[in-house]
Amino acid sequence: MTLNRRDFVSKVGWGAVAAAGARTVTALPAATVATTAAQTADAAAMTAAAVDYADWAAVKGQFRLDPQWLHLSQFFMVSHPRPVRAAIERFRDQLDANPFATVKRGMGFDGGPHEESYPAAVQRAAARYLGGQPDEVALTDSTTQGLALVYNGLTLRPGEEILTTTHDHYVHHEAIRFASERSGASWRRIALYDESATASAEQMVERLRAAIRPQTRVIGLTWVHSCSGVKLPVRALAQTIADTNQKRDEQDRVLLVLDAVHGFGNQPEAAAGLGCDFLASSGHKWIFAPRGTGLLWAPARNWPLLRPTIPTAYDPGPKLAWEDGRLPGPTRAAWISPGGFKAYEHQWAMAEAFEFHARIGRERAAARIAALNTQCKEGLARIPGVRVLTPMATSLSAGIICFEVRGQTAEQTVRGLLGRKVIASSSPYKVSYARLAPSLVNDEREIDAAIRAVRKIV
Repeated sequence: MTLNRRDFVSKVGWGAVAAAGARTVTALPAATVATTAAQTADAAAMTAAAVDYADWAAVKGQFRLDPQWLHLSQFFMVSHPRPVRAAIERFRDQLDANPFATVKRGMGFDGGPHEESYPAAVQRAAARYLGGQPDEVALTDSTTQGLALVYNGLTLRPGEEILTTTHDHYVHHEAIRFASERSGASWRRIALYDESATASAEQMVERLRAAIRPQTRVIGLTWVHSCSGVKLPVRALAQTIADTNQKRDEQDRVLLVLDAVHGFGNQPEAAAGLGCDFLASSGHKWIFAPRGTGLLWAPARNWPLLRPTIPTAYDPGPKLAWEDGRLPGPTRAAWISPGGFKAYEHQWAMAEAFEFHARIGRERAAARIAALNTQCKEGLARIPGVRVLTPMATSLSAGIICFEVRGQTAEQTVRGLLGRKVIASSSPYKVSYARLAPSLVNDEREIDAAIRAVRKIV
């Protein structure tokens, strides 16, 4: 049996580890809300000012992880850094003190003049990190939800197809399958490489180019494969699709949908510049945002291609149209954000996670993670009986390292490391590999210790 996202905790023995807006709502006075957005931002800035973000030990110290363990699976479910924890607590205090006023005012439902809503602040912070615009960002709960909203929202017809790869995660394939069954479109999977350790950008580009057919309408890819640790050359693949689109009419152009979750937060590129048409990610992995948060990004021109799946509460347009008995018009990003009441303290605190990365610097964070991963890969490769499945080159790898120990299943390797206080994981696929994922919560000594632990279990 292999470990997956659902049963990982139980299988390795973690007991040992310990509404919409309304035009007629009376404006609520600012005094009814415990703190304003400006005060919240000021408090966050004061918290951050005491930290030297140029010091990696200080960055690592922002996380409240149990020091008895080597945490090398933070990509699975994030530990919140101190500024994010503080933001969650501030918003929680507001909600506990006056939930009605806080939600009305924080979501911009009160109809009164005041600073931007908290979701708008999140969109603005996310856009700065992405390299896009705030009105290009939709807020979601996870990558899974984001992918489903995109594929379900696209208007596909019988005879058209979605092309994806054999390397993508279960939820990506299922989102495609559900949409295909509903629309009558077909879908197809191809392998971009045969051996992950020897994959090349040229091979992946050529295989994608050869696989595109006249009926191909959507291509679904994953920035970093959690099954192998391979990082796709997304810009080159997007250019291949763009070359195809030059020979097509606008209504027949191929759309690129990217699951970006394992590159979003550990790569130097601004994601909005990768060339994809829709990008989905969670916040609760590499970006260190609160658990249960995510986003979708797309250029402004692409949002009208989607039909909303869940009524929104993030923009008054659809509700005003409903009140007037008319259709709302072309879809905007905010209309894709699912409505309903949320764990607002988590969603609103997303902005602080992006600010946390901004204080470190996207390029610096990416270089640090790449250095730790290179140290780990090279150390594992020197151990007899260990095979590293992830490419050594940083151009084709990111933060996840897949490896296997001769004579052991992935679960046996994970259990063996757990017994030595190293938290590893196994990839949730039919063919599963053990994984280590050095990140900003680690340092060089911890990587050396993890390598020694692997050597002991071989």
